Amino acid sequence: MIRKLTRDDHERCFALLKTAAAENLFIIGDIEAYGYDKDFQKIWGDFDTNEQLIAVLLKYENNYIPYAKAEFDAKGFAKIMDQDPDFFMMSGLKEITAKIEPFLEKKLVRKREMYYAKCTSLQSNQADVSNVKQAQPNDAEALVDLLNRIPEFTDSIITVERKRRGLEDGSSRSFYIEEGGKMVSTASTAAENSMSAMVVGVATLENYKKKGYATACMEKLCGTLLEEGKELCLFYDNPAAGAIYKRIGFEDIGFWMMYTFEH
Repeated sequence: MIRKLTRDDHERCFALLKTAAAENLFIIGDIEAYGYDKDFQKIWGDFDTNEQLIAVLLKYENNYIPYAKAEFDAKGFAKIMDQDPDFFMMSGLKEITAKIEPFLEKKLVRKREMYYAKCTSLQSNQADVSNVKQAQPNDAEALVDLLNRIPEFTDSIITVERKRRGLEDGSSRSFYIEEGGKMVSTASTAAENSMSAMVVGVATLENYKKKGYATACMEKLCGTLLEEGKELCLFYDNPAAGAIYKRIGFEDIGFWMMYTFEH
């Protein structure tokens, strides 16, 4: 049985979500930020015959994110999405979204698949992190300038204002290394919540690569958050790019899918 969840369901909703805190980074963060009944955000739950919550579907604006630990009413979730005139995106773990996709009536425009990895403990902690500094809100401009100098981030939508706001409200943290008074390497979090955070913006200027700077920034960043009891996750496209993450302690947990439909 599927029904909308309310704040009265919060305890059992989070009991399900926290069993996979990294996998549910976005759902947890959105519920903590906006609750259960905003115009732009709704949450549904699928209950088994024993009235146990077995799956969750979150709507945030025009995007839907499902999560389930076992078999669930995929057709019922698809019906909710198709009946929403605002719906045109779905994202989530591949093994879950793949069960919903065949029931969706809207025409698929694009589907993107990315590796999804998480870290619950550091594998190695041998990098020299003595020169790694934590960024403050007034470092936002230098951080964005650094990312804009990296080819992989030329399409990034990050702005100085958004970066500064994240550093101020705690939804983002950044660590960096300077050389000659210039910021040359960095690693950040995004979408931080009480249980997990996503690692983003791992970057080093071309002339400063192969010095271990990115690894040092990552180890400092990850070590800090793991000490707070948070799970870490990240996306990556290229298996070769995942090597640095796996040395630190990230393990692949599947694929994250992003679907776009006609609207």
